[in-house]
Amino acid sequence: MTFEEFKIEVLNDYRIAVESRQASLLGRKEVLTGKAKFGIFGDGKEVAQVAAAKSFLNGDIRSGYYRDQTFMFATGMSDIKKFFAQLYANTDLKEEPASGGRMMNGHFGTRFLKDDGSFKNLTASKHSTSDISPTGGQMGRALGIAFASKLYRQNEALNQENYRGFSANGNEISFCTIGNASTSEGHFWEVINAAGVLQVPLVVAIWDDEYGISVHAKHQTTKENLSELLSGFVSNQKKGIQLHTCKGWDYPALCRTFAEGMAHSRQHHEPAVFHITELTQPQGHSTSGSHERYKTAERLQWETDHDCITKMRAWIMEKGIATQQELNGLEHEAAEYVKDCKNYAWDNYQKAILADKSTLTNLISALTPNTELTQIAQKLSASAPTEKRDIMVAAQKAVMHSRNQQNEAYNQLKTWLEAQKAQYANSYNSHLYSQTALNVPEVNAKYSESSKMVNGYEVLNQFFDDTLQKYPTFFAIGEDVGKIGDVNQGFANLQKKYGELRVGDTGIREMSIVGQGIGAAMRGLRPLVEIQYLDYFLYAIQILSDDLASLRYRSVSGQKAPLIVRTRGHRLEGTWHSGSPMSLIMSALQGMYVAVPRNMVQAAGIYNTLLQADEPAIVIECLNGYRLKEKMPDNLSQFTVQLGKPEILHHGTDVTVVTYGSCCRIAIEAALELEKLGIFIEVIDVQTLIPFDLNHFIVSSVQKTNNLIVFDEDIEGGASAYILQQIMEVQNAYKYLDSKPRTLTAKNHRPAYGSDGDYFSKPATEHLVSLVYEVMHEQNPQIFVKL
Repeated sequence: MTFEEFKIEVLNDYRIAVESRQASLLGRKEVLTGKAKFGIFGDGKEVAQVAAAKSFLNGDIRSGYYRDQTFMFATGMSDIKKFFAQLYANTDLKEEPASGGRMMNGHFGTRFLKDDGSFKNLTASKHSTSDISPTGGQMGRALGIAFASKLYRQNEALNQENYRGFSANGNEISFCTIGNASTSEGHFWEVINAAGVLQVPLVVAIWDDEYGISVHAKHQTTKENLSELLSGFVSNQKKGIQLHTCKGWDYPALCRTFAEGMAHSRQHHEPAVFHITELTQPQGHSTSGSHERYKTAERLQWETDHDCITKMRAWIMEKGIATQQELNGLEHEAAEYVKDCKNYAWDNYQKAILADKSTLTNLISALTPNTELTQIAQKLSASAPTEKRDIMVAAQKAVMHSRNQQNEAYNQLKTWLEAQKAQYANSYNSHLYSQTALNVPEVNAKYSESSKMVNGYEVLNQFFDDTLQKYPTFFAIGEDVGKIGDVNQGFANLQKKYGELRVGDTGIREMSIVGQGIGAAMRGLRPLVEIQYLDYFLYAIQILSDDLASLRYRSVSGQKAPLIVRTRGHRLEGTWHSGSPMSLIMSALQGMYVAVPRNMVQAAGIYNTLLQADEPAIVIECLNGYRLKEKMPDNLSQFTVQLGKPEILHHGTDVTVVTYGSCCRIAIEAALELEKLGIFIEVIDVQTLIPFDLNHFIVSSVQKTNNLIVFDEDIEGGASAYILQQIMEVQNAYKYLDSKPRTLTAKNHRPAYGSDGDYFSKPATEHLVSLVYEVMHEQNPQIFVKL
């Protein structure tokens, strides 16, 4: 490289850093003047991020956090116009492709998917996963992104032409960024350990400015030195991690360190940590407050002296790369450019809103005037800046206060309002699911005289064997899944047959097991990750909720991760092996499907459905069903269970009993007991809680029986409340009831140990029989006398 070429490269890097700083400064002003709601910026980290970006190549994928704006600008994955569009929450994907205005600024992401939902060629450009705010939450998915590179390199079946768009022989790195304070989260250490065990190309950059909002490193980190703590993961004798330390203002050292370290990780699949120290935060944590409140005058002065841009500027002049006058001119141009980008973003954001405002103003003026309408119009006119909610509030009030006019002007206003509601619903409420799973054709299980009765686990074992053979992209990981084939033998002997890459053991690390699956699924693979028991699911629910469940929504279908989470729960013994926290799961995992199969054949059919779709799901198998006998379908690997379609397990005319999972067997036992009393209940298995009874099948049963019981082993007001809301409010079944709807649930504590603990903690056959009898007594006390 000639000196002139070197000069051009250095000054371009400096320009990017200066433009990014100006964007931070102007962004803060936009928040403080009321044009944006909140601002969080990457000032103080510019030079380190420019240096790292130089070694980030096509096919590499970032999993970062909200300080990475300079990295995004330097790699070309975002730009300053998009930065401001996100600050203003512009819902136009052309202007704000990361999230369509659904995430606050500093939350980046590129679009992995084409408009039809299929993957782009991920190797043809640089990419960023969709960011989340929870500190450390990005670590799990970053591990999975790196693990996918290992699979694409080592699994020969994935070296076929149709997988080339996902990987170039595993040469991609997963580049993860995190702040020094966030390394206090267990997520960080769990993933660093897992990456060292797995030997995957995970590169983690720690931006260390010594603070976590107001909390200094002395309250965050043992010895106040992350490099010293991480040094234990480095070993010359055994595979571990690389560790690099560099000062965040030393441009040439940063460029050299990132280039060498990232190249090594890419080639050798050895994880690396870059601890970047002596960084600053010129504007404090965010627009929520000032760092002058908690930093000493000495610290503030140190930050001024060690500002990375100031240091890089001095280095440029010292090396004779540019004069002070040249740099002054460059900085002026950068400031003007950023200002133009900001104005462009604001004008584009306001354009559509002001057009709607003008339209509504004209619609209101066409109505017969009254005092209320005049006040509505005046308030709308005075709103500055105008937001969409101002328009919707004004429109709905105008419809209300002109309801007696019933003329053409009123009809036009109503029609316009309904159209706006639909438009805004698409902008803010769409893309939670792709609904591909709902379009998978239903294929019924087929049986013949030769169909065998086998243990439930044998059904799953055969199913997983068929699936591993059918789908090269399918793999399964979890605690004890590999060598022993999981604790309930669903994968027995399959590691021997397919190898450790396809059927693998993991450590006891539920969060990163799930993260490993999320990242791999984002790169075109079809992982099944196992959480051994539903009670241990709580370790993983944070990233399942904050990351996986919201991924499609927050990226407006720009990214997807069709991960299947397999677990088991419901009836068994003891406080931590019998959980049914369905209400927690349903509220936390909107954006995932929640399947609750009553047996292993139904579970296999649900897995078949999910593997033909592109949406994430959790499948909760019945823990007490693996040794129960079931008939093996002849078409085990082809039949599908339609999600959101309940099934009648026992026909009846007196009471509709709605249930799922392990409670289905209890309900059938109760039905047989009740028939001896002359009572005939209809038992319905919902099969999936999300989606729930899409065709309103249950209400037709209630029309017949005129009575409803929701039978559930979650706590009072848990899943039963959700099921009742769906049946009563969505399906309007209340019209057909002769008595109040009942729920039969578990006690509001975890189950006690032993068979008696289960009996007195969760509802049993006798409890359901008694409740049904109570309903019948209320309606016909002469025949069903009080007990």
